[in-house]
Amino acid sequence: MNESLNQTLLDGVNALNAPLWDFLVVFLVAVGVFYTIATGALQIRLFVHSIKVMRNSRKPGQDSHGITPFQAFVTGLASRVGVGNVAGVAIAIAIGGPGAVFWMWLTAFLGMSSAFVESSLAQLFKVRDQQNQQFRGGPAYYITQGLKQKWLGVVFAISLILTYGFVFNAVQANAISGATSHAWGWDHANLVVNIAGLNLEVSWVGIALVVLTGLVIFGGIKRIAKVAERFVPIMAILYLAVALYIAFINIEN
Repeated sequence: MNESLNQTLLDGVNALNAPLWDFLVVFLVAVGVFYTIATGALQIRLFVHSIKVMRNSRKPGQDSHGITPFQAFVTGLASRVGVGNVAGVAIAIAIGGPGAVFWMWLTAFLGMSSAFVESSLAQLFKVRDQQNQQFRGGPAYYITQGLKQKWLGVVFAISLILTYGFVFNAVQANAISGATSHAWGWDHANLVVNIAGLNLEVSWVGIALVVLTGLVIFGGIKRIAKVAERFVPIMAILYLAVALYIAFINIEN
């Protein structure tokens, strides 16, 4: 029954994913090229300036309900860096060869401009929540207010909920569980729970991830920002250190 359910979910994801990838990559690269030209290659022009601004962005602003610019930066960075940057890169190189690295560099370079525009739009069209005085924003808001297409904003919000709830986080948790199983011999699925007649295999690593994530996200944006402020710099340093170490030990190749 479990295999049948998993296969049904996989078939559903593939049915939606396959046609999207027929044009999505080309479309995103085209958008990156357009914004790079339209902004005068801001990822080059403003790179040094961004570092200078970031150095002085840890100071809290006058708004007690807000977060610092640095916290906003690392929170955004935390949402962009994940299993895809580790497992995804390894799979890309294994399938496409070393040349895949060049194309990842190129798309990352172009993606800087589209990410900048996306973040700028989120700032321009954010709104203050009257209940707790915190700001709310993002694509659903600037689609609704900027494009005046509320229905499209609703579709985006629902799609994001479904994507993060049933696909994105599941992939992340599964990759982490699989990695711990491979590295330390922990059972990938070591607990069987019967729910509505379905025998579901549950991993203790997965349960720990749910608990730890819940402790962070249920604390609101300020707790998320504080956790990201502490862990993202460490994560970035370790990521770069491991990448350099792997390159160094394989330098003869």
